Amino acid sequence: MFIILGYLQLLFFSFLAATFLPFSSEVIISTMYLSNNFNILLLLIVASIGNISGSIFNWYLGKKILIFKNKRWFPISEDKLNKSQLYFQKYGVWSLLLAWVPIIGDPLTMIAGVMKVRFSTFFILVSISKISRYIFIIFLSSLILGLRLKRNSCKQ
Repeated sequence: MFIILGYLQLLFFSFLAATFLPFSSEVIISTMYLSNNFNILLLLIVASIGNISGSIFNWYLGKKILIFKNKRWFPISEDKLNKSQLYFQKYGVWSLLLAWVPIIGDPLTMIAGVMKVRFSTFFILVSISKISRYIFIIFLSSLILGLRLKRNSCKQ
């Protein structure tokens, strides 16, 4: 039960980390990996599904958000929206390979929706970005685990 709950929490926090909420799924997946209680492949799959789903949520919001751009409460100024669109047009859909980058990745996925990027293109590029990041995080965690094991064996 504890293990299943852990995977569900990873899914939830990975989703939130891909939205504009300030969560760090990297710390969670690293901690879970280093605990040796979780399957490495399942960690990668669950975190990727959650994070990609959060980006899809952003894309969908971006696709629908312009309905409200003339409302007084709309959170993005016309100038910032235009600048974001120009930036996205300048670097194109390939900029979605940077969807994993903190701070800029979440707005990129939303602007992709605003710019009406085809879902299939969006999904492929964001998936490559997010899965690659988690593979890298797990790799770094395995290095840390290897160093920890090596240090512990030297003490004996």
